[in-house]
Amino acid sequence: MSKRFLVTGGAGFIGSAVVRHLIEETPHEVCVLDKLTYAGNLDNLNSVSGNPRYSFEKADICDAPAVQRIIAKFRPDILMHLAAESHVDRSIDGPDAFVQTNVLGTFVLLQSARAYFETLEAEEREQFRFHHVSTDEVFGSLGAEGYFCEETAYQPNSPYSASKAASDHFVRAWHHTFNLPTVASNCSNNYGPFHFPEKLIPLTILNAVEMKPLPVYGNGANIRDWLFVEDHARALVEIALNGKTGESYNVGGSNELTNLDVVKKICRLVDELLPQANGSRESLITFVSDRPGHDQRYAIDASKIKRELGWQPRETFDTGLAKTVRWYLDNKAWWERIRSGVYRGERLGHVA
Repeated sequence: MSKRFLVTGGAGFIGSAVVRHLIEETPHEVCVLDKLTYAGNLDNLNSVSGNPRYSFEKADICDAPAVQRIIAKFRPDILMHLAAESHVDRSIDGPDAFVQTNVLGTFVLLQSARAYFETLEAEEREQFRFHHVSTDEVFGSLGAEGYFCEETAYQPNSPYSASKAASDHFVRAWHHTFNLPTVASNCSNNYGPFHFPEKLIPLTILNAVEMKPLPVYGNGANIRDWLFVEDHARALVEIALNGKTGESYNVGGSNELTNLDVVKKICRLVDELLPQANGSRESLITFVSDRPGHDQRYAIDASKIKRELGWQPRETFDTGLAKTVRWYLDNKAWWERIRSGVYRGERLGHVA
């Protein structure tokens, strides 16, 4: 049965992957609500923008009247909330926007969804879900062993992760206090096509293409668990449709690598596809002062979503990274428009 998905942040990296998946692979209808900040880009949705099941509303999730108007007009079955300020380095430079969007914006959405939910008839109430999408960074930093699971205690260490932790707690509270049917998910680091080029993987790809220095924080030993964005999109739709209300689901790719290993893999792929006469791009690796409060290791235990919802990633890190590198090489016009304007590859989040 076709459902109506209202996707906040649907022009961003993960959100646009969800929207493309919904329009291209399912019968569902989608309305994107996005403020179109620096990281929101309608070019990410060009492949589906002409589909009659797709619509777009430009709005700020902190604008309660606009949010209420859009919800009343579209009448969603599922409100999937991905709109967020999401870059740790930017949260160090300017935490205000993270509190505003991630905390206050989530509160506005919850209140608007609650007011809408209370107007629904019994059958519509059974269908409705508020799906909050969050990050594994709310759990803090792991040592050499162990994994984040759904019961891991929260211990956010950056302004970004603190703002996301707060939003997670608001969602839980609105479910338990007001009986709003919510589901939540926390994911590991995403990568893939359409990734805004301030993040490690796209920045490294583009710098390698342009033969620029490849910055690596500290000694490059920090470990992340990588998840291909299209695998994540499938997981999010599965959680929204079939997840149990009041529950949370961890989504990870089971691909733990050090940052240095990731950069070296990218160098080898770019060398293979764009050979240079003067040797490997690994010579461009430049170690820079570490990010303040840099968490050592993240790793997700994704057994719950595999066991209860039957989801598992289709891509290994090597297959997903190869697809990602080729996408950036084939879509120069997309990233050149970004690099000519809102982001030119400069260092963010540096505290002297």
